[in-house]
Amino acid sequence: MIQTIVSNALPIDERLLIQKNRLQHGDSPKRVCIVTGTHGDELEGQYVCFRLNQIIREQIERLNGTVEIYPALNPLGIDSITRGIPTFDLDMNRIFPGNPEGTMAEQAAHAILQDLRGADMVIDIHSSNIFLREIPQVRINIQTADRLVPYARLLNMDFIWVHEAATVLEATLAHSLNSIGTPTLVVEMGVGMRINHSFGNRLVTGILNLLHHMGLWSEPQEEPSLSQPVLSQGDQVAFLNAEASGIFLTEVHNNIIVDEGEEIGAIVSPLTGDVLESVKAPCHGLLFTIRAYPVVYQGSLLARIHRL
Repeated sequence: MIQTIVSNALPIDERLLIQKNRLQHGDSPKRVCIVTGTHGDELEGQYVCFRLNQIIREQIERLNGTVEIYPALNPLGIDSITRGIPTFDLDMNRIFPGNPEGTMAEQAAHAILQDLRGADMVIDIHSSNIFLREIPQVRINIQTADRLVPYARLLNMDFIWVHEAATVLEATLAHSLNSIGTPTLVVEMGVGMRINHSFGNRLVTGILNLLHHMGLWSEPQEEPSLSQPVLSQGDQVAFLNAEASGIFLTEVHNNIIVDEGEEIGAIVSPLTGDVLESVKAPCHGLLFTIRAYPVVYQGSLLARIHRL
């Protein structure tokens, strides 16, 4: 059942519509929500929503409870390939919990939060931006790690990053929901403006696995082997930033083990032909983030490595 969560007037006889598909079967009161499309340039979640809708509709007899799928929290951003909300110059994931008396964007954020409130689990799906490529991972604030890590392990991802609290997180959807007692996991994978079918299929399998463990989905006939994610906590993540401005060249892909001092790329000058910096791993570990966009400035993030 398609339901409208937000319907706000736009200037020229159009409306901003934020919708969800509510799939319900059986008598269980449990509810799991899948949300994505907060950033208009992050598209991995579109494929996940498509496949989940297909699978659940085709096998509705396996469902015992409610799954709600929200494919586009920021539909104007997706329509215009814009990360934030067009015309408002706002990152939607920085205005939660919203304000029912505020701007159109703040009203939308408030309505979304209220609609998700009380779910047994929310999975908030993101891609990386256009600058970085990420392995499939779950990101969890350290304040909610004890509660959420067991669920994150079910999602068939490669990596779980338990990170310290930061002020900016207080305005995200996940932080706002967790703060009111609605458990929320943040998934990040791939790169902006692209869809990786393999990553999407893995997450779909993981979501069905989580639904099964929560009692909402009967056991699949053939359950594939699931990934056992690496758990990263505390100061185990090393950040590698550019020491020069130029073009970052690399043949390295993420999700590999690198050794301390191993070269993972170079920053070069197209004008002179010089190598401005040989980029080397600062430690031995799992390379889980790598720069995708080659133009860099001094200080630009090039890679993240989980120390082993």
